[in-house]
Amino acid sequence: MRDRQVSPRLRPLVAGNWKMNGLRKNLPEIAKICAAAAEGGAGEAELVICPPATMIMAAASICEGAPVALGGQHCHAEPSGPFTGDISAEMLKDAGAKYVILGHSERRSGHNEGNEAVREKAVAAFRAGLTAIVCVGETKAEREAGEALPVVGAQLAGSIPLNSSSETLVIAYEPVWAIGTGLTPTTHDIAEMHRFIRGQIHEHLPGRGDAIRILYGGSVKPGNAGELMRVENVDGALVGGASLTSDDFMAIAGVYR
Repeated sequence: MRDRQVSPRLRPLVAGNWKMNGLRKNLPEIAKICAAAAEGGAGEAELVICPPATMIMAAASICEGAPVALGGQHCHAEPSGPFTGDISAEMLKDAGAKYVILGHSERRSGHNEGNEAVREKAVAAFRAGLTAIVCVGETKAEREAGEALPVVGAQLAGSIPLNSSSETLVIAYEPVWAIGTGLTPTTHDIAEMHRFIRGQIHEHLPGRGDAIRILYGGSVKPGNAGELMRVENVDGALVGGASLTSDDFMAIAGVYR
């Protein structure tokens, strides 16, 4: 993919969010991803799989020695305590994770996680030695009202810790109305948003804006990945349903071969 336009000097990242999907019987899919990655199937891209927390430890054994990292899908802001049903960043790290997805729209809306909560969890991720993939994105109503940029700008301002760096932070833009719907914004809309996000990172994190990767997510599939990954300031993808099968996930990652 010689004509891609990822940010200068940035290694692309392709992350798979399995959401609430996956049992032990699905571990062979992770093994297939590891085998394909070991054979160069992702080219220069870095690969991350974020399965349910119940699978991380077993997946870590499978991924040992392979060029595939693991991530969690959320974490609590505290390292431990009386928080029944929650999982800390330290627990994710101990299980074998290197990344954690924070602020996904399904968490923001379904679990009332606001920007301050996302920022606190990002701080927790940094504390545990994890890289936070912080998600931002607008709803269909917000885009139709012309509020997409202000909404995403407010999410960035409220969710990004000021001590973030390229080692600790990745931003993922996922228009809420495109997640799991089969709909995608135009490449012009994506380019506009990613350019805006890049500018906001420069503003909030002076001197670090060019080094932080910005992923696109929202109905990324093998059939559209090549076009989407060529958009300026798109440094990779956060993949949902298509990451559940090794063939589809590696077809998306394969655009970086």
